[in-house]
Amino acid sequence: MTPRQVELVRETFRRILPNAVHVAATFYGRLFTLDPTIRPLFRSDMETQGKKVMATLALVTHHLDRPEQFRMAMRHLGQRHVGYGVQPEDYRLVRQALLWAMAQELEDAFTPEVEAAWMAAYDLIVTMMKEAAAEVSGHRGL
Repeated sequence: MTPRQVELVRETFRRILPNAVHVAATFYGRLFTLDPTIRPLFRSDMETQGKKVMATLALVTHHLDRPEQFRMAMRHLGQRHVGYGVQPEDYRLVRQALLWAMAQELEDAFTPEVEAAWMAAYDLIVTMMKEAAAEVSGHRGL
């Protein structure tokens, strides 16, 4: 990621934080609209799940320019997701739903440049998660 992309992700994440619960609910609503069959993968209540997603994004956002700082956390997350039944192709849906939720919250501030920055951040996260998942289960691909 470029320094400008890191700055954009951090800036826009700070903007959504006051509405984090709503953004998480919007994200999951969109995800389950895109593919209702993945709903059973989420066993905890969705408010708790939303808090987990936002906490993970906060961790990543804080350390974007130092990925080694969150690499181990993403590795553990990727390995756990194998146990939840997450498949490599599910990550594309999550990306689509996350970007959509960000766009809904940020409205005009969700520019093509901001979208590209979030796509780069998400791809960084998923690459680390998938590497760890592959070690556990043989999953492949982005």
